[in-house]
Amino acid sequence: MAEWQHGKLKLRGGHTWKAAPGCNVFVADRGAVRFDFPQDWIIVPDPDSIKIYDKKPPGDDCVLAVSYLRLPPINWEGLPLASLVEVAIKGDKRPTYEYGRIRELRKGAMEIAWREMCFVDPVGKRDARSRLCLARGSQIQAMITFDFWADDAKRCGPVWDTVLQTLRLGESIPDPTRGPGKSKDEE
Repeated sequence: MAEWQHGKLKLRGGHTWKAAPGCNVFVADRGAVRFDFPQDWIIVPDPDSIKIYDKKPPGDDCVLAVSYLRLPPINWEGLPLASLVEVAIKGDKRPTYEYGRIRELRKGAMEIAWREMCFVDPVGKRDARSRLCLARGSQIQAMITFDFWADDAKRCGPVWDTVLQTLRLGESIPDPTRGPGKSKDEE
């Protein structure tokens, strides 16, 4: 992954950033990947992904992780995301006892496929869930995972829904202080 930079910028008047209620906006690489996440969660860079925790580790109960890659401009229809999700989930070494069905969504030109798996966490000895999502569009492929305890499913389900509903790929954001699209003072 590219070098991690974290900072706070003062937004300009008339900016176009909008987040779901109670959320912040996550943006990677000036718009390569963007989605909303709970505003009190904590962002921590990892060597191969950016992780977003509900609480400061090691006291966290769930973690959302995102990574992406840029794709060459070719037709990817011959490599369906559902097949890639199947391969990725089967490669997981955790002691999985149940797999949910693969769900596929389309948002304009963006394809999304995801699946949930159930396992007993070998360290915590607790029932856990993991969701793996692949999204592809605008020559970007993102992988988003979400690990949480089974007894937190009611709380974590809406977080996952918000991430998928607000997910955007490959939108160029040249000025992060103005936001995506034209700001009101540019119109």
